[in-house]
Amino acid sequence: MIVPTWAWIAVIGGLLVVLAIDLWIVDRGEAREFSMRQAGYWVTFYVVLAVVFGVVMWTVYGAGAAGEFFAGYITEYSLSVDNLFVFFIIMSRFAVPRAYQHKVLLVGILLALVMRGIFIALGAAALERFSWLFYVFGAFLVYTAISIVRDHLKGQDEEFNENILLRWVRRAFPTTEGYVGSKITVKIDGRRMVTPMLIVMVAIGTTDLLFALDSIPAIFGLTKEPFIVFTANAFALMGLRQLYFLLGGLLQRLVYISYGLAFILGFIGVKLVLEALHTSHVSWAPEIPIWVSLTIIGVTMVVTTVASLVKARMDARKGEEETHPEQV
Repeated sequence: MIVPTWAWIAVIGGLLVVLAIDLWIVDRGEAREFSMRQAGYWVTFYVVLAVVFGVVMWTVYGAGAAGEFFAGYITEYSLSVDNLFVFFIIMSRFAVPRAYQHKVLLVGILLALVMRGIFIALGAAALERFSWLFYVFGAFLVYTAISIVRDHLKGQDEEFNENILLRWVRRAFPTTEGYVGSKITVKIDGRRMVTPMLIVMVAIGTTDLLFALDSIPAIFGLTKEPFIVFTANAFALMGLRQLYFLLGGLLQRLVYISYGLAFILGFIGVKLVLEALHTSHVSWAPEIPIWVSLTIIGVTMVVTTVASLVKARMDARKGEEETHPEQV
């Protein structure tokens, strides 16, 4: 698959234009809360945009490339739901006013997009030069899947620990005690200070990069094309902040989502190892078609989401029966 330089420039430029329009429409005028209806419109817009891009990929590069894009996009979008749990905790910990949360998410996601682009470029170059890294990536994904399940069973999947960069920012820059509107810096008594708004933006951006440590290897398990890897990540990230507001309290009800994500990571890890063995001409190692991967990923997310919502409804009904036994 040969992607000309102008195509890279056109796609990256188009994504930046869309994000700029998003920022201008949402943030013009006074700060206000992001409504559910507004979030729904934007999530639909970004999903449709990704589908249109996938159709273009189908037209230009064929069904195989399009299938890899959709499989990668669904995987990255699904893994992004796990990010939202931590984003919710970060917002709560730093007490970010709801009217400014969408701006925090946008800037944080822009930082994440830049850092992921660098990470993808380095990963693609390393994989092309060192084929044995596919085994490392596969083993890492299986290990991550096991860790997700273990941490979920221990109740440790909703923790946020400050990383090195965030701690350095706290120490290096004088910080105001409270928020100053949506400003990230402010001058007080002639001294330039940063606000908690900058701190939380750094927290969102760098935390997403940590999530990329498993999401990037996961999509490399579905496609080896850097263009597809980047665009799938970009489209998944672009609609992430609207998804945050659309899901809202629903995040707490997706109790089985971690198991679904763990299964997907484990499956891709095994697939990555099998394909590496197949490429090394190991006779017994099968090559898993992309349509099988796409089906397994889609079915897994549907089943775990539905199961989570059913359990949440059953728990709510049980709670009502315990609270008002006389009505039963």
